[in-house]
Amino acid sequence: MSDLRQDLTELLDEATWEWLVPHAERDAVIIVDDGLDLVEVGLAIAQDQTQPVNHWIAEQLLVKPTMEQKIVWEKADQTRFSALIVQPYVLIQALVEDPGIQPA
Repeated sequence: MSDLRQDLTELLDEATWEWLVPHAERDAVIIVDDGLDLVEVGLAIAQDQTQPVNHWIAEQLLVKPTMEQKIVWEKADQTRFSALIVQPYVLIQALVEDPGIQPA
C-alpha cells in the first residue's frame, strides 16, 4: 500500500482550469476540501475505501464543481490547482486562496 501512496504522490501535479476542462466536461472533476490531504483522498478512492469517501461526500468535503465555479475559473486565467488523477476522477484543490473553489 505504501507503494500506491508513493505512486500517487509522484502523480500529484499542478494544473490550470484550461487543462481540467475536458475532465469537467465528462463530469470527472472532484473538488477536495483544503482540510483534506489530496493524496490521502486519492488513496482512499483507489482502494475503494467507501466509508471515509462516503463520509467526505456527506460532509461536502468532496464535491463536483458548480456551473458558477466553472464560469469563474474560465474567466480567471491565473487559477491554479493541485491535481491528482485517480481514474476515472481528477481530484483538485486550489493552490491559492480562491473563493470560487469552496462549495456554496
